Amino acid sequence: MQSTAISAARKGAVALTVAGLMGAALTSAAAADRPRDQAVRDSLDALVSQEKFPAALASVTKGGRTTTLVAGSARLGRQVPVPPDGEVRAGSNTKTFTAIVVLQLVAEGKVVLDAPIERYLPGVVRGEGINGADITVRQLLQHTSGLPNYTEYIGLEDFEKVQHKFFQPHDLLAAALAHPAKFAPGTNWEYSNTNYLLAGLLIEHVSGRPVQEQITERVIKKADLRNTYWPQPGDQTIHGPHPHGYATSATGAVVDATEMDPSWGGAAGQLISTPGDLARFSRLLLDGRLLPPAQLAEMRKTVDAPLLPGWRYGLGLFSIPLSCGGVFWGHGGDIEGFETRGGATEDGRSVGLAVTALPGTFGDGEQGVKAVMSTVDTAFCK
Repeated sequence: MQSTAISAARKGAVALTVAGLMGAALTSAAAADRPRDQAVRDSLDALVSQEKFPAALASVTKGGRTTTLVAGSARLGRQVPVPPDGEVRAGSNTKTFTAIVVLQLVAEGKVVLDAPIERYLPGVVRGEGINGADITVRQLLQHTSGLPNYTEYIGLEDFEKVQHKFFQPHDLLAAALAHPAKFAPGTNWEYSNTNYLLAGLLIEHVSGRPVQEQITERVIKKADLRNTYWPQPGDQTIHGPHPHGYATSATGAVVDATEMDPSWGGAAGQLISTPGDLARFSRLLLDGRLLPPAQLAEMRKTVDAPLLPGWRYGLGLFSIPLSCGGVFWGHGGDIEGFETRGGATEDGRSVGLAVTALPGTFGDGEQGVKAVMSTVDTAFCK
């Protein structure tokens, strides 16, 4: 959930030593299968020992076998076992859930994908160079609307000041629309959480029900994601077994970000999940279990998303190249305390990965981003 799908490196982050927290623990494969998972275990170890993430968690499914691995510690500076497939804040993975509900409404004839958002939220999307009559539902889901990103304007750079603050969706929208459009709709691609804030409001307008209820009923329950949920208003905790997540304050100090009010994430980033649930979710989506074929095909029509080489974006879904050939489909999420990555391939592989800080919190941000994505690639390819 940051201003881009990959958060910028934190300037002046304190380089802390995570002593005694190394050593991946294989939790669901027999000893005879360990050589198959050694490359992933080594990559998780490196995320802790070299990139200084306090903990790393992974769920890898290949050939019908799921392996759950962990490395590091659930608490900074202490040796606390990382819960296998522990719950984490899923951040912008929420966008895929939101996009699925919108596309389900398209399949039901209640939303037209290429209709302007003005049709569903009249008078709401207005600003300098901004007119809801010129922005389609597709462009919102595709990040080609040109709308400014509200997360750049709500004070997240001083995390401690907003950590326990409750935000209303319309206040977040107002923060975005007080700034001019980035570009004319459909002429460029730029990641903006405002797009999915509006997609959530669209869902509520069309369904007449809260977006969290619609996502829960239409996606989470349908996919039988037993460790995935939308925190209710005022709930700042993570309910199930979980590692702690860490963030950097405005002064450069490291703070525990595990408990926070996630209301600023909303339909763009509020969900809590596990690596295993996120991998399963991607698998079911790609297998056609959550959308009719026509809508899944629309979801997978991509445009260039130049965050990293070869990345493309559909409707709430990235296409990311693999070193062993082909691509995987997924999303990922960055929210203070946690980064998640992963997805699924056409041939049945699926991966979920989480680390318990954003890249740059404890080390070099750019290198941390590359290391996380390299671990995902290893999990798919080795």
